[in-house]
Amino acid sequence: MIMLHIVKHKAESRHIKYFLVIFFAFAVMAISTQLQGRETTDIFGKKVLVPDNPRKVYGATIPATYMLYAVDPLMLAGLNVPIRERENKYIQKRMQELPVLGGWFGQGGLPNLEMILKVNPEIIVISVHNPLMNDKIKRAFKTMPIPVLKIDIDSLSDYPEAFVRLGRVLNREARAQALAGYARTTLSEMITLSESIPAEKKVSVYYAEGLDGLSTECNLSEHAELINLAGGRNVHECRSRDAYGMEKISFEKLMLYDPDVILVMENLFYDRVFSDPLWRRLRAVRNKKVYLIPGQPFNWFDRPPSFMRLLGVKWLANLLYPKHYSINMVKETKMFFKLFLGVELKQQEARNILQQP
Repeated sequence: MIMLHIVKHKAESRHIKYFLVIFFAFAVMAISTQLQGRETTDIFGKKVLVPDNPRKVYGATIPATYMLYAVDPLMLAGLNVPIRERENKYIQKRMQELPVLGGWFGQGGLPNLEMILKVNPEIIVISVHNPLMNDKIKRAFKTMPIPVLKIDIDSLSDYPEAFVRLGRVLNREARAQALAGYARTTLSEMITLSESIPAEKKVSVYYAEGLDGLSTECNLSEHAELINLAGGRNVHECRSRDAYGMEKISFEKLMLYDPDVILVMENLFYDRVFSDPLWRRLRAVRNKKVYLIPGQPFNWFDRPPSFMRLLGVKWLANLLYPKHYSINMVKETKMFFKLFLGVELKQQEARNILQQP
């Protein structure tokens, strides 16, 4: 009887040892996998490892943050600027509660490096094409023990590949492919439309920025690239002074341009343009061809440039060439918000965003 008990005890001990060996083997494999992660290239051109399934990522520029939000809002470690009240209804509540970490944007926006270290993101993502700004970012992050990756989204045509790369690095490939697919389709539609419009029949467009409407962008500026993409002709042909843009022009110059269509950035300017006797000298104003650019939850056209421009270029193409590009913008807006933002818009909500009755 005693002998049987000893044998039974030895068997149980072997089972326990076997279980522990298996358990620790899997634990070591899991730790090894986590340490290995995914290999990618950082902003310094070095091969770095990022976690297989990152849960905390910081976008150091606003366009990068918006892209991360579209791919997976649960990953965001912080914001660049506080969420504005008018954006709240279209943004997940969790994002509204994230810490504001700052970032590189506009003319002087900077990140709070101390706060970033405190939050301790697993990955930092940037998007910037200005060489001077790029150098500043490199210097700031040179000693930070966090992988810093760059995505190229200088132009709307960069978005498909940028989504794919983000999806690959962040292990969100299926989601990123869906967003990239929408971007590819949109760009293809715009190329087809633009090529179908003869140069002499392209609608002339003026992009009115600032509270007086007399700041604008040069025809090849990234800030106004949707005009060309949608088949329009930007009336202000020039070379941009710097990456920020906002070129000042005189009203006399604008009178010489006398554009077919005016796109407006600022609500305050739009509210008075039709009643201003000076601006009524322009045919676009007299013909009611002045349009306020939609801005929910982020601007559809510019400042900051974001994935919302994929919807904005369709909106603009439909305005400029309703016969060539006939699209139900209410339906398209609802579909876009659901795909990119996870928001189910009601019919009237979409109409309100589009400023339709």
